[in-house]
Order: sequence, then C-alpha cells, then structure tokens
Amino acid sequence: MENDTPIFRDAAIVWIRNDMRIGDNAALTAASRHTAVVPAFIRESGSPARPLGAARNWWLHHSLSRLSEKLEGLGAPLVLMSGDPSVIIPGLARKIGASAVYWNRRYDPSCQTTDAALKTRLQDNGITAESFPGQLLHEPTRLRTGAGTHYKVYSPFWRAIEPGIETRPPLPAPQSLKGLASAVELMSETLDDWQLRPVDPDWSGGMAGAWTPGEDGARDRLADFLENRMQGYAERRDIPGVDATSGLSPHLANGEITPSQIIEALNGTGTDAATTDRSKFRKEIGWREFAWHLLANEPHLPEKNHSAKFDAFPWIADERVLKAWQKGLTGYPIVDAGMRELWQTGWMHNRVRMVTASFLTKHLMTDWREGEAWFWDTLVDADPASNAASWQWVAGSGADASPYFRIFNPVLQGEKFDPEGAYVREFVPELAEMPAKYIHKPWQAPQSVLEAAGVRLGQTYPNPIVDHQGARQRALAAYQTIKDVA
Repeated sequence: MENDTPIFRDAAIVWIRNDMRIGDNAALTAASRHTAVVPAFIRESGSPARPLGAARNWWLHHSLSRLSEKLEGLGAPLVLMSGDPSVIIPGLARKIGASAVYWNRRYDPSCQTTDAALKTRLQDNGITAESFPGQLLHEPTRLRTGAGTHYKVYSPFWRAIEPGIETRPPLPAPQSLKGLASAVELMSETLDDWQLRPVDPDWSGGMAGAWTPGEDGARDRLADFLENRMQGYAERRDIPGVDATSGLSPHLANGEITPSQIIEALNGTGTDAATTDRSKFRKEIGWREFAWHLLANEPHLPEKNHSAKFDAFPWIADERVLKAWQKGLTGYPIVDAGMRELWQTGWMHNRVRMVTASFLTKHLMTDWREGEAWFWDTLVDADPASNAASWQWVAGSGADASPYFRIFNPVLQGEKFDPEGAYVREFVPELAEMPAKYIHKPWQAPQSVLEAAGVRLGQTYPNPIVDHQGARQRALAAYQTIKDVA
C-alpha cells in the first residue's frame, strides 16, 4: 500500500477464514469491543492449504456475499483482498492503525505454521494478535490418551470428549459494529472479480436448487431438522430415498454454524423418547471431531495411508472404470444414483457415500486417493479432515477403519436401504419404470420387464462394469498380498 499513514488508532481487524458467520464468532466478538472493526477475507495466494474444489468455491461465493450483507448491516463492511496474509494483514494494520488482529483457529496442519508465524510477527510489532476456538468442540492438538498419544479409535475418543461438549455455550451475535468509512476504499477487489462461480457452462443449477448458503440458511436448516426430521433419525438416517438427515455438513464445512450452536439447539428439543435419536446425531458430530483430531495429528492424512501396509496394496489404475464411476455409469443403480446425486447437488447421502467408496476401492480396486480427489472437487461439504478420514475408513487403510474385507454388495445395499427404488428413480430416471423387484439388478429382469420399462441394457443403461462375485474375490486376493505386512 502506497500510504502507510494510520487512519485510526483503536481499530481491530477480524481475519475471516472458515467462519462465515456473526453468531458464535469469538474473533468478531473480541473485535467488537474496539472503537472500530474491519472484517477482512483474504483469497490466499501461495497458501500451503489445499485449494478448494469447484463445488466449495461456488458455495464460498454465496456464503461471502451473505456474510458481507450481514456485516454491512451491522456497520462494518467486509474487505476482500487477495495475496499473502503474512504481507496483507500487517500492511492493513499499518494502514488503519489497528491495535489488534483477531481470528478463529483453523486446524489444518498446513495452515497452523503460517498462522503462528503471523501472530509472532504482529506481536513483535506491538499489535495484539489473538486466536480463538470455535470450529470444533475440542482442541485436537491438546487432547491425548493416557499413553500420551492422539486417539486412533473413535469410541474411546468420543468417550473422552462427550462429557465436556456442553461446557462452552455459543456466543451471541453482536447487535452492531462500528466500521471505518474508509474501509471500502481499501477493497481492491469485488467478489465477482474472483470468478468463483461456474460460467461456461454453468453447472450449478442443481446446487442452487438444493442449498441456501449462508448463516441464515444454516440456522433455518437446523430448525427444520429439529422440528421435522429429528424424530426417528437413528433409524431413518440410512434411507437415501427420504429426507431424514440434517443437511448441515456444508454449513459446518464453511463455518456458517458451529458444533456448539448445534449441540445447544439439540439439547433444547425432544422428549425422553427421542434420546436415541439425539444420541445418534451427537455421535455424528463426534465423527467430524474425530476426523479433525486425526488430521491435526497426522498432517498427511489426505494423501498418505494411515496404515503403512496399504502402501504395498496392488491398486489398479484404469481410467475407463474411474470415469464410469465418476459419471454414474457403472451399471449398479445404487452406485450410479449416488454419483449422479453428487454431480447434480454437490452432496451425497452418507450411506451411499460408503457404498460408492467401497465400490471404487474394492470392486474396481482403484486407489482411494482418486475417489477422495473427486469428492474434494464435487462436494459442497468437502473438508480436508472428514473427506480423507472417511475415504481411508472405507478403504480399510485408515484409523479405526472398516476392514478391507468388508465389501458392500451394491445390490443388497440398494434392496435394504432403498427397497422401493425411490432414490434410484430420482437420480437414474432411465430406470424409473422398473419394478422394485428388479430396479437394483436390472440385468436379472426378464426381457419383457425391461421392454415394458423402456430399458435397453447396454444402450439406455449400462450393463454392470464388473461382476460382483468376481470383483469381490479379486479384492480379497489382493488384500491377502498385504495381510501379513507389519
């Protein structure tokens, strides 16, 4: 910046990162005690953090837009800047004469070193620099087992943190903020300049119809879930053809709502009869915590096997089958429905995520990292912890993982969790007229049934890309080659 003459003396900068909200935002609350507040979001260049995928970028655009509206309504416009935070933040502090910089912690190990260095630099320059918790219910780098290591098994991890998850009530949103009139002049870029949304072609129509990014969208979705879908959650959450899950994962991934806000709301609803549902939902929040605990202590989780013996696993690299899986053209309806739901809406039902991931890693023997990368680019709720930990869990290489020899039968999974084929009919419309008896195995249907449903196998819908039994035996044989590796 060409002019470093301070324009204010008691301004505080709030460095917005993965916290697109004003409620339960400790950094914003701390800054609100100053005479003036400058919230800033930086599109980081040269960051060691993994670049967001296309779906998350779409969400980020809308989330930033709504956060900007909220902050402007409170009196403190959001400043958008691009570059290296280690340069931009100190420069902005000099420009406005900021006495403090606040941010909420992020737990991706690739960012922690950067954040720590910036904090030291600011403090050395006489500027208060303080970070706060908020994204998680626990501090993953501080929690340790009795042996002094981090947790690698979910159940004891959950037992360790569950008793304390209500100890920090969420903070209220500030009612007003005093911004700097000149702050807008510091905004060198506009949101549209960043081109976060797809244009040619614009493939985001399905996502726009399915989601409302932003803090208000998160709040409304939580309220709707607790009122209309919480009852029976423990049983119905595995049925992809019904709207029975919370749908909060993208709001959590983008920091539009915090686990503490969810826990508080959860505790204020239901009766004793709903205890099982609430307990199950709390454990799902706990799995997210566990994934972040793993990533914070195992920085290479997204690209390196947790179990070293899988380094020798004989994965098969076959671009043809990978593309068929990505496009939802495997010939297994429940798998194809899941992959098409993902492409259309940026999200996939959790039960089907397990089925599609198992199919890729075991039926097709494709390296789990290929699937993780595809989900990273296409999921609106992709985060570096849950995405990597879940893929490794299904593949058998992860912490507390499902055994590799647990191979989902996609036909039985479809018949069990989508018995009438409602989910398949929605996302694989070429099978919509198939009777329930055959909708998960159309290759077994008599020709008359196929003709009546307008299905021509190999033309309107593919034959199975692999035979289930043959693929299962191949996967088990491959596992035997590493079974006894230390």
